Amino acid sequence: QNMVEELLIHKPDDPIQFLIDHLKQNNDDAPRICVLGPSASGKTTVAMWLCKHLDAIRISQETLLFKETLALTKEAKAYKERKQKIPNALWANLIQERLSNVDCIKQGWILEGFPENQEQAWMLQSSGIFPRHVVVLYAPDTVLIERNSGKRLDPITEEVYHTTFDWPSDELVQQRLVKPEDLSEEETTKKLLEYHRNFPGVFQIYQKILKSINADQPCMDVLSQVLTYVQTRHRSAAPFTPRIVFCGPPGSGKSLQAALIAQKYHLVNICCGQLLKEAIADKTKLGELVKPYIDNGYPVPDKLVLKVLADRLNAPDCVANGWVLHGFPRDIEQGEELQKS
Repeated sequence: QNMVEELLIHKPDDPIQFLIDHLKQNNDDAPRICVLGPSASGKTTVAMWLCKHLDAIRISQETLLFKETLALTKEAKAYKERKQKIPNALWANLIQERLSNVDCIKQGWILEGFPENQEQAWMLQSSGIFPRHVVVLYAPDTVLIERNSGKRLDPITEEVYHTTFDWPSDELVQQRLVKPEDLSEEETTKKLLEYHRNFPGVFQIYQKILKSINADQPCMDVLSQVLTYVQTRHRSAAPFTPRIVFCGPPGSGKSLQAALIAQKYHLVNICCGQLLKEAIADKTKLGELVKPYIDNGYPVPDKLVLKVLADRLNAPDCVANGWVLHGFPRDIEQGEELQKS
């Protein structure tokens, strides 16, 4: 699926060589994550924690301007020095240049605080930059304003601390903490208004891969929820044939649930015990081998059961419509053998 996406995005002149190069990169499992949210919602904390946990590269507007030596960095800094807004197109080009580096391709990336609006999101897409997961942090504005007033930054490690909620125990770290710029309540309120105005456009583009997480809760709870989400795989839109196995103790309702699922989704309902009885009734070769065991009350050997199941599961209706199976497997060994067959 990832290779097909890349083909559609880049439209290479030599598709075969493009696919070979893509396989050599071996980066289909590398994280591609955007961490978004209003000011003081904890984007930097979450992004840095994810980078450490996933061994990915963190990219933010600050790192692009002050820690990278990209071709467009000087031009972007010139806007910053003149206290002018950096154009969206320049941001998109900066990010595209950084993401094309080997470390981002191999290790994956965490893009913090970008895109900020719909135009920036469109520009990322037009540059072939598609995140797999988008995390949006949210909290009441009153909480964010209070948080922002206590925010402190470690200029060496870029770790974010708070005078009330997250003060470092190391005295050396305490001494070098600085107060970030634009921390006035008026400035924070202005940023929040702009965020609330722009966010619906970003949500519209990323809604299928976006998860909103409440940032007004203990830090480890937020980080746990974020990590759980970014480690999930999104369901593919490609058509597929359902193959479902119901397991559980006697009386747990396997046959009922299987019947309901089969009826709702038009699948073939297969009961292992019933299947063996049908094989005996139809006097098939396998049925004749199974019959002595059933007649004498002995368990049918797994090899015979698997042969009967394989014949049924490979029948045209099962292949075309999918199936739901219950009554087998009943232990780990049977499950492993079913998987192999």
